[in-house]
Amino acid sequence: MAHLTDIEIAQSCEMRPIGEIARRAGIDEKYLEPYGRYKAKVDPSLLKDTDRPDGRLVLVTAITPTPAGEGKTTTTIGLADGLKRIGKSVTVALREPSLGPVFGVKGGAAGGGYAQVVPMEDINLHITADFHAIGAANNLLAAMLDNHIQQGNALNIDPRRITWKRCVDMNDRQLRFIVDGLGGKVNGTPREDGFDITVASEIMAVFCLSSSITDLKERLGRIIVGYTYDDKPVTAGDLKATGAMTALLKDAIKPNLVQTLEGTPAFVHGGPFANIAHGCNSVMATRMALKMGDYTVTEAGFGADLGAEKFLDIKCRMSGLEPDAVVIVATVRALKLHGGANKKSLDAENLAALEKGIPNLLRHVNNIKNVYRLPCVVAVNRFPTDTDAEIGFIIGKCRELGVNTVLSTVWAEGGKGGEDLAREVVRLCEEKKGDFRFSYELDESIEDKLTHIAQRIYGGDGITLSPDAKKQIKQLTSLGFGNLPICVAKTQYSFSDDPTKLGAPEHFRVSVKSVKVSAGAGFVVALTGDIMTMPGLPKVPAAEMIDVDENGRITGLF
Repeated sequence: MAHLTDIEIAQSCEMRPIGEIARRAGIDEKYLEPYGRYKAKVDPSLLKDTDRPDGRLVLVTAITPTPAGEGKTTTTIGLADGLKRIGKSVTVALREPSLGPVFGVKGGAAGGGYAQVVPMEDINLHITADFHAIGAANNLLAAMLDNHIQQGNALNIDPRRITWKRCVDMNDRQLRFIVDGLGGKVNGTPREDGFDITVASEIMAVFCLSSSITDLKERLGRIIVGYTYDDKPVTAGDLKATGAMTALLKDAIKPNLVQTLEGTPAFVHGGPFANIAHGCNSVMATRMALKMGDYTVTEAGFGADLGAEKFLDIKCRMSGLEPDAVVIVATVRALKLHGGANKKSLDAENLAALEKGIPNLLRHVNNIKNVYRLPCVVAVNRFPTDTDAEIGFIIGKCRELGVNTVLSTVWAEGGKGGEDLAREVVRLCEEKKGDFRFSYELDESIEDKLTHIAQRIYGGDGITLSPDAKKQIKQLTSLGFGNLPICVAKTQYSFSDDPTKLGAPEHFRVSVKSVKVSAGAGFVVALTGDIMTMPGLPKVPAAEMIDVDENGRITGLF
């Protein structure tokens, strides 16, 4: 069956009605709002009404990504199904995919092979329209901001210092930098503007970090949209936009319930990218998943230097969550690429390239184990071409750091291929010592926090601030934002801010070009290197392969 595509595998499985999945998770029907037969939203009042204790939280992260692929979402889902197969009550918490990668180059984010969440097409395309609501709230705020200026500008907003962008959930480079408000007085005030992809919108971060509707509304009100002529910040609350924005998001904020191919309950909710945002599903979905299972498996985007760092330093700090175990996903093929192997010769045994590439994995392992003090296991997503010598080499190197390595074959075998990993995760959770710590403290200066991330997590010598960044840090500190956590926007392809530096580079500095505050989300964003908040489509977009037949059956999604 392995020759089937992901979408063919997903379409061949028999899904259970969503009411049955909810019963498996202990969710009473009164909390369920079905969207068709196989998806539902779950009313957050369930969190207040249940007295079930939280289950154990397992975070899945990975090595620095390469074109060879690591299979992090696939491993997350396969591990959950593996835990179910060994008799555990388990739930999954994942992000919703953005349409940008779905139609671009990366494809969907519903897992792969026999470890997927379904209905795969719905999850990858619109699921329950949460992203549309987030985009609408973002663009309502933009419209109210420009309208305020047009109608007399009582708040004295400087049109040259507007920081709020419009957004669309599509890779559209044409919209990165635009001039709008042209065509005379009745058509607005001409100004430079631009679009971010929806997953980079601060509203996505606010949405994912909110603990309730009340918290959501308060955070939305704190969003800074620009500055006045005399340098005072202007907020969404000042524009009286908060109530209407919350109204657009009141249903979206309810977590979505779907299922894995093997019928494990899965909460899929929110979807910030980890290179330009904080890269984790919503706090509310994670909390709900923890109440509904003895084990909850969740993931954070890209490598551990991005998604896991932000999960631990931002999401856990704000929500009080703490993982009981961490899984770091690696492949032999990706590590060989980090060691300089040619992409076309990854099937051949190459211990020399593996030896040069494995420091990437070991740095991620060291960070989780020795910086954050969390128990972890390395999951090697095994390919048929991996040799015993290559696998043995990885096992030996990880053992030197006191970390076990487990082979995972969930892509080909589903939960059955994740049982060994599940047993190791259970062992780690049951032995957990409880010594979790963050990589920096909040009362450090913005510059010190950035330096600690660059040194302790990336393995660099420190940071280099541009003149703009220095000025912005000074201003944000004077406005009282100096004690917020940091969300670094950085390439996902390297520990450094240079995507060509593979493996575990040393003696580099991270260039911080600009620093801004996401006051609603509650963090300071540092933009490094050549990071962009609006991607573009590749020469041959994945969208060219997607089609629908006369029965409405979708093909070409992956």
